[in-house]
Amino acid sequence: MDANELNDKGKKMIDFVSSYWQTIRSRRALSVVEPGYLDTLLPNEAPLKAELWEDVLRDVEQLIMPGITHWHSPHFHAYFPTGNSYPAICADILSDAIGCIGFSWISSPACTELEMKMMKWLGKLINLPSQFYTPTNAGGVIQGTASEATLVSLLAARSKVIKDKNLSFQDINSTKMVVYCSDQAHSSVERAVMLLLMQCRKILSDSEHRMNVKALSEAIKKDLEEGLTPTMCVATLGTTSTCSFDDLTEIGKICNEQNVWMHVDAAYAGASFICPEYQYLMEGVQYADTFNFNPHKWMLINFDCSALWFKDSSFMVEAFNVDPVYLQHVNQKVVLDYRHWQVPLGRRFRSLKLWFTMRLLGVEQLQNHIRKSIKLAKDFEKLVCQNPDFEVVNNVILGLVCFRMKGDNSRSKKLLEKITADGKIYLVPSEINGVYFIRFAICSWFTNEGDVNEAWSTIESLSKDISMQETF
Repeated sequence: MDANELNDKGKKMIDFVSSYWQTIRSRRALSVVEPGYLDTLLPNEAPLKAELWEDVLRDVEQLIMPGITHWHSPHFHAYFPTGNSYPAICADILSDAIGCIGFSWISSPACTELEMKMMKWLGKLINLPSQFYTPTNAGGVIQGTASEATLVSLLAARSKVIKDKNLSFQDINSTKMVVYCSDQAHSSVERAVMLLLMQCRKILSDSEHRMNVKALSEAIKKDLEEGLTPTMCVATLGTTSTCSFDDLTEIGKICNEQNVWMHVDAAYAGASFICPEYQYLMEGVQYADTFNFNPHKWMLINFDCSALWFKDSSFMVEAFNVDPVYLQHVNQKVVLDYRHWQVPLGRRFRSLKLWFTMRLLGVEQLQNHIRKSIKLAKDFEKLVCQNPDFEVVNNVILGLVCFRMKGDNSRSKKLLEKITADGKIYLVPSEINGVYFIRFAICSWFTNEGDVNEAWSTIESLSKDISMQETF
């Protein structure tokens, strides 16, 4: 494919993408293919000769699309949003075309400097305290996911313990290091702890599904008495199951008193802080050492783009700095090299999509998108509350409503089975303290009031079948 062909085929691909988004409402949100379906439809070996572009695009529609769960469908209400927008897609095209591997400043100066500037824009936009982006060692970096951000923060926290205790790597006993999180924290926290061979202490949550602060304090004190090393505490703003918010102020005070690194995971909820009226939810963030949220969830930025800020990056940079000659450059002592702020060496030019999206949509349009999603969730909550056979089980603050049929868990399980089999909408469940419920998240930027009403109509209709079966 030469430049002329790119002009032709590229335009056809843009047309395909545009058509896909314009018709996505008519597609079933959840794929219904069986495991291994594609293996029987594709050849067992790669083609020796080049094939026609038209044939490839035809097979995308006939072979690939049936196996796609359409995350941007207005009928997709599972998990949390995954962002996308025309500006973000255009920016990723440019990023892919430039194709730089921005591990150091010299490898593409604009790649590093635009990211530094975008992280300042983003930090100021959510009203993050200036300690996260103005001091010399502070700053933000784009990670791939919140899972990576948690792992990187834990590496920095471990580095701080090593420095505080004046340990050598030979003296490190990771099994004595303890990480604390709520029992409602994301599974990636436990996974990061496992990877570093540490101990994970899950603190029971309270009636509002928030970390029990008293239990945290007692757990830290007990571990100290037993000769263990409290290393990091992960506080969550917007838990996966119910979108609950830990008390950062009280957790932060304990962490500061006990010299425990505090990481804040606001993967989903953090985007709402671009709206001033929701910034109260991050009260106490000044106590944190690292703070993370995913613009690729709710800010119309496509995957992957996870924003992580350090108050002091030196614990990460100094402890894990490997500096072979082939990576050195003349300006390395006066500029930032992001390879020291992450696990992989290579990195894409991801800041372009932040820059494009914030400029081409503007902050006001991004705020309106967040507010619209929250209003739609509130509308759905009202519909649930109007039916005496249902109940809402979470405090609906943002774009997630957790609901269930009253009575035994089996009723809600049967309902979800019927919803999935029906296929008009896609929802997923969760369970806390033996209570099974269904999550309804506003995910797609295409979702409107009519979609919410249609979703509830489907749910209500299927629930009547269950009630009728119980009657007979």
